[in-house]
Amino acid sequence: MSLVPLKILFGKVIQMADSRQIDIYSAGCAVCENAVNMVKEMVCPSCQITIKDMSDDAIANEAKRLGIKSVPAIVIDGRLADCCNAGGPDPQALRAAGVGVPLS
Repeated sequence: MSLVPLKILFGKVIQMADSRQIDIYSAGCAVCENAVNMVKEMVCPSCQITIKDMSDDAIANEAKRLGIKSVPAIVIDGRLADCCNAGGPDPQALRAAGVGVPLS
């Protein structure tokens, strides 16, 4: 992911990614596959998707560090989507978090 200058704020150059990273933590079950398909239908050219297999110990440890307690879980730019803390992936909440919204 490359970075481009965005603006100067408080005397520092703030940089913003030219893409949004979306990580989907999945156990490979039908519910997880539905979440993967939902996100795939929502994305835009600014979105980069990675599907993370929770059967991999390193991925499971990564998920634990992010506060993931159940799957499917969606992390957008390193932050667990709010809807994944309360009942699972929700299209409206993901859209509000930027999924499928092009970066300027």
